[in-house]
Amino acid sequence: MRKVKSSIQTQRARRAFRVRSKVRGTAERPRLSIFRSNRFTVVQLIDDVTGKTMVHASSRELKEKGAKGTIAALVGKAIAERAKKAGIAKAVADRGSYRYHGRVKALVEAAREAGLSI
Repeated sequence: MRKVKSSIQTQRARRAFRVRSKVRGTAERPRLSIFRSNRFTVVQLIDDVTGKTMVHASSRELKEKGAKGTIAALVGKAIAERAKKAGIAKAVADRGSYRYHGRVKALVEAAREAGLSI
């Protein structure tokens, strides 16, 4: 008998590995790593050469309430503004094991509108 949970975790890990094998972040163009849970959305700009997080933003920090998609868009604007302050103009999106749909899409498009080149 198969363990359903472990096979789902394995599939998610494979998808994330597939995406991350093609996406690398540098100091000039860091990786925009997106994590979404059932309640929160967290995003980081990571330099993979040094292995350090340069900038981060989370929906936990926001005071606004509303739909998850609109909150994700606000997180995208916040990360773009913090990236500008840190002198970062370009990034490469790392969606992890998530589809480019819904909250992930809203976050990336909001970051683009706020001036971050992805």
